Amino acid sequence: MALIDASPVPNKPLLVLGKITEILDAFSLSEPSLTLGDLRSRTGLPTSTLQRLVANLVDQGFLDRDGEGIRVGIKMASWAAPAKRGADTLSIIAPILKSLRDGTGETACYFREEQGQRVCVAMAETRHLLRREMHVGKILPLHLGSSGRVLMAWNPVLEARVLERPMPLVGDAPGRTTEQLQLAIKETRSCGFAITVGEREDGASGISAPVFDAMSEVQGALSIHGPTLRMPWERCRESVELLLKSAEEATRLIGGRLPDPRR
Repeated sequence: MALIDASPVPNKPLLVLGKITEILDAFSLSEPSLTLGDLRSRTGLPTSTLQRLVANLVDQGFLDRDGEGIRVGIKMASWAAPAKRGADTLSIIAPILKSLRDGTGETACYFREEQGQRVCVAMAETRHLLRREMHVGKILPLHLGSSGRVLMAWNPVLEARVLERPMPLVGDAPGRTTEQLQLAIKETRSCGFAITVGEREDGASGISAPVFDAMSEVQGALSIHGPTLRMPWERCRESVELLLKSAEEATRLIGGRLPDPRR
């Protein structure tokens, strides 16, 4: 007589959920509308599988059709609202900072503008023994450093206020004219990020990108910084893509929107 194993079968994740996640992850704030061809190239799913899943997702309101394009469905926003309620921005940013730190090996910070200064409001510190000094609550000038440049680049009122006042030297940082800073801010706005090497401290580097709120106004600056010994210009440039993706993820998770590039 055969024995029947009555022990519970461990739950296995449904493969279809993984495929649906791949489809939804293909969309971003910078590319909110994609074609079936775009989705096929980004997910690697067979055409027949992709078409079937997309049709079902549209029927259920997960996706919306926009002519030839496909977008994340408006219905998703109503489900996202309860998740964001009660979660402040810093609790949303914290895991992103840790991921940035782990991905680059360097300290990741989040800066906000407060009363004409930039303030570190959250950070994930590097595990290297050699590190730049930084702590939550540290106040720094806006006219020196990549995060200050980012905070001014999408806030013309703040930019004008900083440019019209004297820019004192800090430590061994080199002097900077108003025209040089104005040009650097314009370049930051054009590129979408800022890199500085030895600007506030000799032998220190930083890269920063903006995080936007629901009104498409800059809410803060996501930054990676460390000693130039480990972060020369080339290494900073290699980390830009990861930083930009992280900043866009932060913008999306706090319910923000990217500014219209035509403005």
